[in-house]
Amino acid sequence: MTYLLALDQGTTSSRAILFDGQAQLVGVAQQAFTQHFPQPGWVEHDAMDIWHSQLGAMRSVLQQQGVSASEVTALGITNQRETTLLWDRATGQPLSRAIVWQDRRTAAACDALHASGQAARIQRDTGLVVDAYFSATKLQWLLDHIPGARQRAERGELAFGTVDSWLIWQLSAGPRMDANTALHVTDASNASRTMLFNLHTLQWDDWLLRQFDIPAAVLPQVVPSCGVLGEVHPDWLGASIPIAGVAGDQQAATFGQGCWSPGMAKNTYGTGCFMLMNTGTTAVPSQHRLLATVGWQGPPGQARRTAYCLEGSVFMAGATVQWLRDGLGIIGSAHEVEALAASVPDSGDVFLVPAFAGLGTPHWDGHARAALLGMTRGTTRAHIARAALEAIALQVADVFEAMRADSGIALRELRVDGGACRNDLLMQLQADLLGVPVLRPQMHETTALGAALLAGLATGVWRSGEEPVALHAIERRFEPRLSDAWRKARRERWGEAVQRALRWAPKDAV
Repeated sequence: MTYLLALDQGTTSSRAILFDGQAQLVGVAQQAFTQHFPQPGWVEHDAMDIWHSQLGAMRSVLQQQGVSASEVTALGITNQRETTLLWDRATGQPLSRAIVWQDRRTAAACDALHASGQAARIQRDTGLVVDAYFSATKLQWLLDHIPGARQRAERGELAFGTVDSWLIWQLSAGPRMDANTALHVTDASNASRTMLFNLHTLQWDDWLLRQFDIPAAVLPQVVPSCGVLGEVHPDWLGASIPIAGVAGDQQAATFGQGCWSPGMAKNTYGTGCFMLMNTGTTAVPSQHRLLATVGWQGPPGQARRTAYCLEGSVFMAGATVQWLRDGLGIIGSAHEVEALAASVPDSGDVFLVPAFAGLGTPHWDGHARAALLGMTRGTTRAHIARAALEAIALQVADVFEAMRADSGIALRELRVDGGACRNDLLMQLQADLLGVPVLRPQMHETTALGAALLAGLATGVWRSGEEPVALHAIERRFEPRLSDAWRKARRERWGEAVQRALRWAPKDAV
């Protein structure tokens, strides 16, 4: 048997997924970890929690399936993006908690960049809208607020990385932090999310480093997404495994969905929603506040062939359902939301704008705040639950329209993945609000599959991504059922609700 191990390190849990040589799922293990909210707008993870949960998931899935590390051909990594870590090169210990992609503490610093006129060049060079979402201002904040960190970074004593870098360092260094095997690398897809990486030269950019006051010595080496870059230290799992594929979670999902041709698009419904469309070998500048980003580099033989994507980002998707559960307490578990929302025919003109962490595409308003509008004495928790699902689908519809306008391509379908795509009501609402079919694959684990495909291509398990039989099977196709007039009216009403949530927080708030 051929086995490929994919690590899917997410915002709320770490997962390890074992695939066979036909890209069929063999086993899954998952470990959750604690979320930290030390101040309003701040979101943090304990970096060691990330590592220990990921290591535990790896060991669990191999043990559960009776597979030894020596039987695993290669390992691929996909990860939550933009989350920012800083650690000691000598000990491998983090200097602080990681600042999570959802964190808004640097919103004011981003406002200052807009005010100074630097935002246009930053967007031109990086493809990214200047926002606290990305890593650059997070790293700048850590260097400014951890005593002695900036000086140590300049001396080369510290390492910065997104989650992929952190995992690769730990995996390769081993339990005793072997300096001879420790790797400090990131792939181009993750590098392109830092706001320090030039999308056109595909290198760390000196001008950007000066703008954010980041010493070059702290940065990882950028490597292709598909290719053997090192090995898992044998002390972790009992045998070494080649690390052969790395991509940010949304790029990995795009690859795993088979969106390899320009004009193909997917949307992932996770903690947030992320829609990516392949634009080929050209980075397309956006006129509608989408992001241009590296999709992936590789596979071998084309190691520097770069695929680019347009991306739209919705900050609160599955996290909105979590808020219904944990914040309001109107459901006991996330899977209850579909039945509750389906118990009413519509939301009763109730709208939830889930701007708990600001709004992403196309608004990019870090000062927007959540709003629940249109309630009457007849409003029930079912109406609020349905409004929450509609809010997810409406945010995606905004991104879909911006992508269509930027690309000039009339997208004929949307491929979907992520945990919330299992919600049939949400997927039907999505098709109704887009006016195009929504395609849900049999393989829901497309993010992990993307990492496994990259690793398998790098190590010769497959010669092309077309070979694995699990890749293209569609489990269900959701066709639009409602009229264009309904769709237009619903989206216009949504636009009115969004306007009431924009720019709500004071400028000095995060």
